[in-house]
Amino acid sequence: MPRPSAIIRIEGVKKRYVLGGENEVLALRHVDLAVEAGTYLAIMGPSGSGKSTMLNILGCLDRPSAGSYWLGGEDVSRMPDDQLSEARGRKIGFIFQSYNLIAQLTVLENIQVPLLYQGKDVRLFHDRCLDLARLVGLGDRLGHRPNQLSGGQQQRVAIARSLVNDPLMLLADEPTGNLDSRTGTEVLDLIDRLNQAGKTIILVTHDERVAARAHRVVHMKDGVIDREVVNRPPPAPSR
Repeated sequence: MPRPSAIIRIEGVKKRYVLGGENEVLALRHVDLAVEAGTYLAIMGPSGSGKSTMLNILGCLDRPSAGSYWLGGEDVSRMPDDQLSEARGRKIGFIFQSYNLIAQLTVLENIQVPLLYQGKDVRLFHDRCLDLARLVGLGDRLGHRPNQLSGGQQQRVAIARSLVNDPLMLLADEPTGNLDSRTGTEVLDLIDRLNQAGKTIILVTHDERVAARAHRVVHMKDGVIDREVVNRPPPAPSR
């Protein structure tokens, strides 16, 4: 059965930063990348390789200086700022190394935050937020605040938050970087289960053991994709 069209397609992307005067840095030189629905992709590379710039462009946090980025059939690289922000909130769920929870909010309220950014009535999504809290094992911690949770529990809140708008993909930036080995494994197991349920995952990591869980591993060097390793093919889409 043929694969569906890629939900993420980057073509000829370059990113140039002006540091002052005429000094420029070409962080991405010419990048092509296609990711099909349901894929688990890891991006690796040393400092200065371009992986952080790649993460920012994939997350619609920055724009390419040249080339195109198609996300779910839309060329987000050419959207005006307000449309780009709306597309980012609708299509991408973020999981950060530092969790980025709001200290004054409870578990349930932190999960609801993306709904507020999208201008949605959180009351209409109350049951969904409860289900997500239970999915990540925090159904009994709804009223707790971040300082009452372990690091692993805070990252689980962040994962539930990333899912609340049912995005096209989850973009995870070193999601286990602040966790001990056992807790990190539990978080990665949860990400595995989300991918097995059909969610597209793009994960940036420096850890070969973390990357080994992915279907594909893209290695970046000097602003280009230096090589790619296929660990195993993604599952065939369900009919």
